[in-house]
Amino acid sequence: MNQKRIKKRIFDIIQIGNREDTVSRAFDYFIVSIIITNILVMFLETFDFPAPVMTALNILEYLTIGVFCVEYALRIWSADYLYPEKKKSRAILRFLLSYDGIVDLLTILPFFFLSGFVVFRMLRVVRIFHLFRINSHYDSFSVIKSVLYEKRNQLITSLFIIIVLILASSICMYSAEHEAQPEAFRNALSGIWWSVSALLTVGYGDIYPVTILGKAMAIIISFLGVMVVAIPTGIISAGFVENYSEMVKDSTMINFDLKTVLIDVDSRWIGKTAEEVEKETGLRIMLLKHDGITSIPKKDYRIELNDELAVFRDIV
Repeated sequence: MNQKRIKKRIFDIIQIGNREDTVSRAFDYFIVSIIITNILVMFLETFDFPAPVMTALNILEYLTIGVFCVEYALRIWSADYLYPEKKKSRAILRFLLSYDGIVDLLTILPFFFLSGFVVFRMLRVVRIFHLFRINSHYDSFSVIKSVLYEKRNQLITSLFIIIVLILASSICMYSAEHEAQPEAFRNALSGIWWSVSALLTVGYGDIYPVTILGKAMAIIISFLGVMVVAIPTGIISAGFVENYSEMVKDSTMINFDLKTVLIDVDSRWIGKTAEEVEKETGLRIMLLKHDGITSIPKKDYRIELNDELAVFRDIV
């Protein structure tokens, strides 16, 4: 077996979610167990255990980080298979700047700076997102990603409204309460802390209004907070309903001529979006199989080499 075939086989194994490859699936389970072990070790290291226990925990951390480093190096090495349309150097750069590449790097980077800045020690929490990286390739998590992506404009708008309301309420509360309790409301920043705890209905109680005007504004702001914070929840809920309705619609279609298309090197569809292919051919892409994962493709998904598409043309 030459180096190219070995490299391709390693890529197939470490590529997440290839359900048809037993070794690849076993590797996924292995990585999940390593991530959970690493997080558990990080949690246990905050306790005061006897020296032998701490030594064992340190050894476990070294081993798990070693696995992360090897996986990261293999993903860089096989990046040209992940992005076959790009040159090797550009494929590596694309992986390094991708979500997976950044999460992998931040997973191992803090280990080499444990005695350095606090920010590097805090980055150890990023290892938890390693689990999200794996889950994101499965259908259930893909639905969540799809909803958040499709509703991103509405979510950004609602977040902007919340930020504006926080800033406005913090300045109002500072103006009403500063003279009565200058230590609690020293500046507008103290007002922001109160606004966040009030608008998000947390209510820590460490800072609260004492003047009549401040209490009156607090009542109004609290009601506004309940209404405004509910907006993103409604947007996401509506997105799930729409996504589910679309899946039901696709699964219940019976009047179509369904066929499977394998994208090879000669395909003219490579690099085009699903929407462009549908417009040019009159076909509808019902399902997409990419790296062993079957999902409903988004309109802006770009067709890649070795993708399998389930397409149909309505015959109604």
